[in-house]
Amino acid sequence: MKTYQFKLYQHKRNKHLHGAINAASNIYNHCIALHKRYYRLFGKYLNKNKLMKHIAKLRNKNEYWQLVGSQAAQDIIQRIDRAYQLFFKHHKKGVRPPNFRKRIKYKSFTLKQAGYKFLDDNRVRIGKRIFKFWKSREIKGKIKTITIKRNPLGELFMFVVTDFVDTQVSIMTGKSAGFDFGCKVFLTCSDNTEIKSPLFLKQSLKELKLANRSHSRKQKRSNNREKARKHLVRVHEKVVNRRRDWFWKLAQELTDKFDYLFFETLNLKGMQRLWGRKISDLAFAEFLEILDFVATKKGKIVSYIDRWCPSTKTCFKCNYVLDKLGLNERYWVCPGCSTQHGRDSNSSRVIHKVGASTLGLGDVSQFSTAIAV
Repeated sequence: MKTYQFKLYQHKRNKHLHGAINAASNIYNHCIALHKRYYRLFGKYLNKNKLMKHIAKLRNKNEYWQLVGSQAAQDIIQRIDRAYQLFFKHHKKGVRPPNFRKRIKYKSFTLKQAGYKFLDDNRVRIGKRIFKFWKSREIKGKIKTITIKRNPLGELFMFVVTDFVDTQVSIMTGKSAGFDFGCKVFLTCSDNTEIKSPLFLKQSLKELKLANRSHSRKQKRSNNREKARKHLVRVHEKVVNRRRDWFWKLAQELTDKFDYLFFETLNLKGMQRLWGRKISDLAFAEFLEILDFVATKKGKIVSYIDRWCPSTKTCFKCNYVLDKLGLNERYWVCPGCSTQHGRDSNSSRVIHKVGASTLGLGDVSQFSTAIAV
């Protein structure tokens, strides 16, 4: 599966797509209300097929709901059903059921087999109207779905999902490495290299504070407040885009250099409570998601060791495990073999060693020892 993103031209007829998204939010909230009421009355879960038939009858009587295609309305119900199934399965882990959404926060609707048609000259017919988009690349494969999505600035994008399998020929190096995430150093590699994060949020913090202050001082529901809100959104988007661009380039660099990449499973929510904005700025989860995608495309392997593996307290040379190691202790001497370790560098080598043994790549202790020398 491959997803293409295209931006729609700004045009006055785009108001019809905004109206369709608003109508989709109305259908969504109505379905959530029906789910809650049905459970309150009967103590049972509302079947999605029955709900589809009910919404189809209501949609035929409601002209506003007809702005949304029939398949888009069905997709809304299916998304709610998947959210409830996820809640039933993982509610003990803190997963919450779907809830009502404000119209301004509802962002998209999806069309599947019908309701759209691609035309010449970078045009697409959605419903009865034709819209033009920036066609940055050719669409390959059979189209499965298209999703119309708006961002906080009110701009409209079209996401096209096809069945095309995008493979990339890459040279296999036969190398593997372990990586340790850190707050001071973004990635510490087992080959004794360090990668520091540019901390894009920290760089733009002054500009963000000024934009926030300007927005909060404007009169509510005024045009000036809306202009200030859009400026604030643009500053946030600039931070996100710069960080994402750096992640993609770093993922390409690492997958070109190594065939096997090992990481430790992190408790990001716990780290967020401890270090807050710093963890959000580093965005470990977003980087791993991009790295997984790039590695799969190139035929490389990204593997994770157990969260409870004491990688920081274990000597990579003799496997001695310390009883306790404080967060402020950046260096320690192994009582077993008297080797001095850097906290992050030792952890990355232990992650490499454990990860390689898990995948059956053989003993990497000689490789680690050679690095230490």
